[in-house]
Amino acid sequence: MSNPPLTPASPAQDPTPDQNSAPQNAQNQAATSVQASVPTGPQADFDIGEEYGTARKNLPPVWIVAICVAIIVIGVGIYAATHRAHPLSTGSIDDVVAAAMPDQKSVMVAINVTLHNNELKPAWIKSISVSTDVGGTKQSDDAAPAVDAQEYLSSLPALKAHALQVLTTEMRINPGEQIAGTIVVSFPVTADAFAGRKSLTVTVTPYDEVPVVLTK
Repeated sequence: MSNPPLTPASPAQDPTPDQNSAPQNAQNQAATSVQASVPTGPQADFDIGEEYGTARKNLPPVWIVAICVAIIVIGVGIYAATHRAHPLSTGSIDDVVAAAMPDQKSVMVAINVTLHNNELKPAWIKSISVSTDVGGTKQSDDAAPAVDAQEYLSSLPALKAHALQVLTTEMRINPGEQIAGTIVVSFPVTADAFAGRKSLTVTVTPYDEVPVVLTK
């Protein structure tokens, strides 16, 4: 008895799905999701003015700005008033004596002045100047140093008759102190012209303070 022929078995099917199909399916799902998320209706207009705002919306009301400006102006005014330099003193021109210079068309003048220090601290004189208006022409001169002033007073007896201590720069005036002194200056005018002057002004300037201006 012969045996039947053997039929070769079919190869077994691999149950594992195709490895390339999974990433492809994931990409398809992602593309579908993105398409679904993109709006298909009408787009809203974008207003950059609303994004950044306007001066009307961002700035405070005008009346608040005006009040702030007024407060700043008042504060600056108070600071300027309390920190400004104050006058050294009150004072006066007490006497004026002029003498013609020999053989010159000029006049030497001795001026007696009084100064009172109204400050609570000592003051030192920085400069002294005198100006005059003679016939519509302005003339000015700085006060002579003490040594020169003494020589002028000695050589011109008319000036020395009423002279006091010479008032010069760097002189100290204590708080509340009153001093009187003589200033000696010269002008290129005749004695008669000076006698008919329109004005005479003495300016005493202390350190770190406003000048004291005396007129006669």
